[in-house]
Amino acid sequence: MSAPRRVVTGHTPDGVSVVVSDGPVPVSRELPADGVFFHEIWNTEGAPARIVAAEPDEPTARTLAVPPPPHGTKIRVNEFLPGHLDSRGLQSPVHRTASIDYGIVLEGEITLILDDSEVTLRAGDVVVQRGTDHAWANRGDVPARVVFVLVDGEFDEALMKTLPGGLSGLMHGGPRD
Repeated sequence: MSAPRRVVTGHTPDGVSVVVSDGPVPVSRELPADGVFFHEIWNTEGAPARIVAAEPDEPTARTLAVPPPPHGTKIRVNEFLPGHLDSRGLQSPVHRTASIDYGIVLEGEITLILDDSEVTLRAGDVVVQRGTDHAWANRGDVPARVVFVLVDGEFDEALMKTLPGGLSGLMHGGPRD
């Protein structure tokens, strides 16, 4: 699949609004065994996000990590290829992140697997993922393309006490860490 186009704006030293880059996302990673592509669009560190004339370094040129940076955000496009389900019918590991994730299905369909249920999302559907244990599976026959906007979060102490195993399974790194 082709990498999405990314247009980044900024400012000249005189404060004029300009396009500073326009082209395919510079960082795409593939997990061939899982049939998943990660196209890293942008991320921010800290809140509020600092706005400068031009980004000094590419913010996506880091080790692949699922959750956003502390107090930050992340936007990526994931592509889930069909035919990559494990023996449990999952395409991703079951995982939990301390983040609020907005998933917007652009193409195809993807199934969200939770502890007690599953829901299939189709193009145009949006899921608000709120720190729950979950996994993904493309059970269709065409690729599913999903935009994920992740916002760093913090679990409420009362909720943490109810979670089986607490936050012992919290994902801090990449999809297979």
